[in-house]
Amino acid sequence: MADKQISLPAKLINGGIAGIVGVSCVFPIDLAKTRLQNQSNGSRLYTSMSDCLIKTIRSEGYFGMYRGSAVNLTLVTPEKAIKLAANDFFRHHLSKDGKLTLVKEMLAGCGAGTCQVVVTTPMEMLKIQLQDAGRIAAQRKLMPETVAPGAVEFKSPTAMQITRELLREKGIAGLYKGLGATLLRDVPFSIIYFPLFANLNRLGNRGVEGPAPFYVSFVSGCLAGSTAAVAVNPVDVIKTRLQTLTRGGQEEAYTGVSDCISKILRNEGPTAFLKGAYCRALVIAPLFGIAQVVYFLGVGEFILSYLPKGEK
Repeated sequence: MADKQISLPAKLINGGIAGIVGVSCVFPIDLAKTRLQNQSNGSRLYTSMSDCLIKTIRSEGYFGMYRGSAVNLTLVTPEKAIKLAANDFFRHHLSKDGKLTLVKEMLAGCGAGTCQVVVTTPMEMLKIQLQDAGRIAAQRKLMPETVAPGAVEFKSPTAMQITRELLREKGIAGLYKGLGATLLRDVPFSIIYFPLFANLNRLGNRGVEGPAPFYVSFVSGCLAGSTAAVAVNPVDVIKTRLQTLTRGGQEEAYTGVSDCISKILRNEGPTAFLKGAYCRALVIAPLFGIAQVVYFLGVGEFILSYLPKGEK
């Protein structure tokens, strides 16, 4: 990646297109991941990813699988653009004669992961509420014994309603609930993903200086993404629980990362941290495979080449 100089506008376009295409393809699996991670042992409504998707279609229709996708599609462009552009920026400034040591590759990934949480945290905060709304509604209907006495009727909120409520009650900090957990997930993810992708992709180079074929970039992105996703899944479970504002029935609320860890261990055991790992791997693999193909095919450069020079 370090030997390919790409303009910042092209990086932003590539990241945005990659994010939109990727999210459109894998969002139903991401919804299943969120709902599986959010159900505790006492209120299990779904037994697997396929069970979750089938029940979602039956109760909410086909488009129920895309609940919350509008938020993701809106914010995934800056999120992916920041992630990919920041990684290239740090790699460029850390490289010496176009070469990077493994430690510097990890530092570049760390910088990219840190930068992206500015967009990732509020995006996931809103997405999780919308994705989990169907689970809470179905749980209250099918498992009334889990609903606390005197609980008010649950109504699925919209993204704007959630945003206004959070801003009114807690200010901008409300949208950044779970920031610490998001950092704990995204920084290690990027530290693992970017160096692993770069080294896997390098194995497929056509020549010493030539870029890898697009299918090598796709496979490398899938392998690196799924590996990093599974590695940080325990933190993703914690982040999902912390960012869920409306818990279903008797499920406990969490005050912070350490409180969340202790309650999950006490009530559900260590295997709870693996909830949704399979779904997350299936989400992240094609998401980053598609992202790298778009990035390395130079879709952004192609689009910019047709714009007047004054608009680039």
